[in-house]
Amino acid sequence: MDTRRTLLVDAFATEPLSGNPAGLVPDADGLSTEAMAAIARELHASETAFLLASDAADRRIRYFTPAGEIDRCWHATVATVAWLAEAGRIEDGTHTFETNVGTLETELDDETVWMDGEVVAVTRSDLGYDRVASALGADPATLEDIGADLPLAIASTGLRYLVVPMNFLQALSGLEPDLQAIEALSVELDVTGVYAFTFDTLDGDSTLHGRMFAPRAGIEEDPVTGTASGAVAAYLREFGAFDGEFPDEMTFEQGHFVDRPGRVRVRGETDPIAVGGRAVTALDGTIAVPAFEADEIIEA
Repeated sequence: MDTRRTLLVDAFATEPLSGNPAGLVPDADGLSTEAMAAIARELHASETAFLLASDAADRRIRYFTPAGEIDRCWHATVATVAWLAEAGRIEDGTHTFETNVGTLETELDDETVWMDGEVVAVTRSDLGYDRVASALGADPATLEDIGADLPLAIASTGLRYLVVPMNFLQALSGLEPDLQAIEALSVELDVTGVYAFTFDTLDGDSTLHGRMFAPRAGIEEDPVTGTASGAVAAYLREFGAFDGEFPDEMTFEQGHFVDRPGRVRVRGETDPIAVGGRAVTALDGTIAVPAFEADEIIEA
């Protein structure tokens, strides 16, 4: 029976069992789509990356959730590049990956993996504070206190998020989200999820503390979200969140309330906006892979 090296790598983290875990199969050549999907279901990480040979880039990468294949995933890419460096397969510099939707360029800089977002789009939302607060299980006043300067808005650097600023960390930590209401809101707005944040942070060098809820994507609360971090940086830039010059680089902390603390570095002044992070291997082993035939899959 075929066996493949299989890993769990924690992205946006410097210690195992923190940040956002991604599955990784570093030598996936010869695996069928059905086998990749089965491995992703077995690992049950939110996303698993499979590395293959490529004629169009340094490597081919395919991403699978437990439910099926997706086109791109930022945290799984951070995990992949960081592991390749850890394994001595790459050095600092630019590295490219062929994906289902074109070539993805990454930059490895002293253990930090950087990726550029896509076109920035930020629009104000006319949702009422009462409705958003109800979905999040928050006091509307915790949103309104800061709303005079920073409105509710939909922001994207590739994936769309409803961005919700809040006044204090105590309010953010006390959220009791109504996942059905958040999912309904996400469908109505055509967003991936809702990212609530405060400038009141745990670490003194962090710019903000965020929490991201995406039940529409099957994620109750995401530990650390690279795509949302890029979107929030675009939001902060659009609405002039800082007095004086916009910071060259910011650090967003996330995941503490699901016991998976992590940190995302964001360069929001650049265009496109760049998101960076480190990663650490938490599990390294092998998986047995039986032969798969496409007609073995029964469609519901």
